[in-house]
Amino acid sequence: MTLTQVLDIVRTDIAQSLVLFSPELALVVTILLILFVRLFQREGTYLARHLALLGTVISLGLAAYLFNRTSLSAETPEIFGGMLVVDGFTHFFRMLLAAFGVFMVWLCAITAVPSARDASDFFPLLLGATLGMMLMTSSIHLLMIFMAVEMASLPSYGLAGFLKEDRRAGEASLKYVVFGAGASGIMLYGMSLLAGRFGTAHLPTLARELAGAVQSTGGFVLDPIVVAGVLLILVGIGFKIAAVPFHFWCPDVFQGASAEVAGFLSVASKAAALALLARFSLTLAYPLFAADSTAITGALGLTLGLLAAVTATYGNLAAYAQTNLKRLLAFSTIAHAGYMMMPIAAAIGAQSESLYRPAVDAVLFYLAVYLFMNLGAFGVVALIRNAIGSEDLRDYVGLIHRNAPLTVAMAVFMLSLTGIPPLAGFVAKFRIFAVLYDTGFLWLLVIGLINTVFSLFYYVKVLRVMIVDQPEVERPGWQLAPLAMAFNAVLVLANLAPLAPGVWPALQAVTQSAVSWLHLPY
Repeated sequence: MTLTQVLDIVRTDIAQSLVLFSPELALVVTILLILFVRLFQREGTYLARHLALLGTVISLGLAAYLFNRTSLSAETPEIFGGMLVVDGFTHFFRMLLAAFGVFMVWLCAITAVPSARDASDFFPLLLGATLGMMLMTSSIHLLMIFMAVEMASLPSYGLAGFLKEDRRAGEASLKYVVFGAGASGIMLYGMSLLAGRFGTAHLPTLARELAGAVQSTGGFVLDPIVVAGVLLILVGIGFKIAAVPFHFWCPDVFQGASAEVAGFLSVASKAAALALLARFSLTLAYPLFAADSTAITGALGLTLGLLAAVTATYGNLAAYAQTNLKRLLAFSTIAHAGYMMMPIAAAIGAQSESLYRPAVDAVLFYLAVYLFMNLGAFGVVALIRNAIGSEDLRDYVGLIHRNAPLTVAMAVFMLSLTGIPPLAGFVAKFRIFAVLYDTGFLWLLVIGLINTVFSLFYYVKVLRVMIVDQPEVERPGWQLAPLAMAFNAVLVLANLAPLAPGVWPALQAVTQSAVSWLHLPY
């Protein structure tokens, strides 16, 4: 092959890669444009917010277009020399994260956080973190995984401490940085062990090498290097998910950060981390199914199942004692991370290709619903904070008499997070429990059901304070701005979507299409 032919192949690969990378490129261009405009921007304008909204809308449109164009294709192209893969899984999370970015900019416009002076600093960080999270969902190379995690983490550290005048925000940011740096170092060391053991950092190739090593030995051989490498990588991913016992940063960071940033970390960061966990664990486990290595996949599935059970239980039990709404929702986030880890554990432990796709489908469905549930709850906290200057539950007493629409919206979000029918949260949680039943993980199903009952107590506690309890002193009410009313109305309707015909079949068709085109090392 001549040099000219090689260059032609490289040019073709780069051209194809750039087209498939266009949703991320839209965010990159938007970040650069905001920073460029800042040089000439008049102080005290919100041009950065409008540019951020335009960039996220374009990114969402490109992601939806590519998903619609390629979802029926049998090809699963690896782009940029095998660093990233663009499959249905990638397209789904691109759309999810871009849509969440649109809602985040909308919420920031309502609450005026950040201020006009800080908008040009805030939105590049927000879009930069979103870009890193998109890369986390598509990375299939250990080096790219690490870079994507860092690209998502570094802007998040800045966002957590963005309220410069609030000492708690600075403390939250510092804790996040210190713990995040430690988790990244641990994950990088685990990656170096796996890459050194198998001579490759390409995840599908590494998985095939692992399966081949198992087959050549005639069964399961406990390799300390492989076990240590996988566990250390799971530690790093577990930190991003806020899975117990790597959750300790989450309540303090959520309480110190603004409600808007806490909502962003609660949904977007968890979605990206769960996507990375699913891709990493399933890619490693899939070749082992063919190698009949039930001991390895069973051990990995059991480990993730126990981690999910402990995470959900601890999150729900710890949430009940909280009086700060952001801290309560932080523990709620931990609990929901446990729920969403359960199908992934069941998919690996079931050791059957026919069962792992419904399990991943349930996770995607849950994440799509979780966006509307959790962002709605944090949005209400932000709006109440702007009105009364407090995020303490004790100041929410009798809120129904001061702002009934906001109270009703919060009730919908809380009950949906609990999983009360016929709200969206019930449908999402039912699908997860159905997967646990089908895969035979009945012990995990029982723990999930018990935790749902636990969660009812602290979610209802919030509603009791807002609706039933009476304030000692009558306090004035307030009216929501039209933009805020529209924001809450959209999220409330999304949680009531099961009552509308045709909505859930359409969402289910999207998630099933994404899962059916999931790139695995055949």
